[in-house]
Amino acid sequence: MGDKLHLAMGVMGNVTSLILYTVPIVTFVRVIKKKSTEEFSCVPYIIALFNCLLYTWYGLPVVSCRWENFAVVSTNGIGILFEFSFIAIYFWYAPAKNKKKAAMILTPGIVAICITMVISAFVFHDHHHRKIFIGSVGLLVAATMYGSPLVVMKQVIVTKSVEFMPFYLSLFSFLASSSWMAYGLVSHELFLAAPNLLGSPLGFLQLVLYFKYRKWGVVDEPKKWDLEKDGEKSKQLQPVINDSTNGKS
Repeated sequence: MGDKLHLAMGVMGNVTSLILYTVPIVTFVRVIKKKSTEEFSCVPYIIALFNCLLYTWYGLPVVSCRWENFAVVSTNGIGILFEFSFIAIYFWYAPAKNKKKAAMILTPGIVAICITMVISAFVFHDHHHRKIFIGSVGLLVAATMYGSPLVVMKQVIVTKSVEFMPFYLSLFSFLASSSWMAYGLVSHELFLAAPNLLGSPLGFLQLVLYFKYRKWGVVDEPKKWDLEKDGEKSKQLQPVINDSTNGKS
């Protein structure tokens, strides 16, 4: 029963993670069409790439015992391909200033991960200590990745608009985190369960905020007669039915 549940959680984690990885495609189709990255940041994708690299290494037989965590390798291996593609598109269309900022995060991060992998392989000589080392580093990166939506959640509360917090991204973030948390608990893998103990509640909170503010929007350009009537020169915030924000990336 335990093996079947372990397998089921692994399959569910793979499926939800795969869908989660594909959600930003809409954003990058927009980038390609407009030939501009606009105000989009590359940092979340860089951190996600670091996370996928570390947990792919964690699941390989070098760190884990044989292929006990094959589900972790498969889902994060696919994640590497997606995140690398998103980052490549960003670098192609971003202005030079933004490329430089992204490169200053990406390059040292890749170097640090390579050093971490080498240390785990040659300094530690058993799977147990390698797991502890890679898992501890991965835990820090995963906490950063799952903590990044807090900035967007603050923006939602302040603006009362869900424009920059797409529904499907929040939904599958919650489902993927919950699946991997269950997988880690069933397989007694603390370093797989622990990051998702943070990610799952944050994903749920995003969904709560989405349903609370989905019928609100920011009106950037009030009608002329409103300005003449009230003499108001600043932006107005008022409740509007804004279906176009639903699922918008």
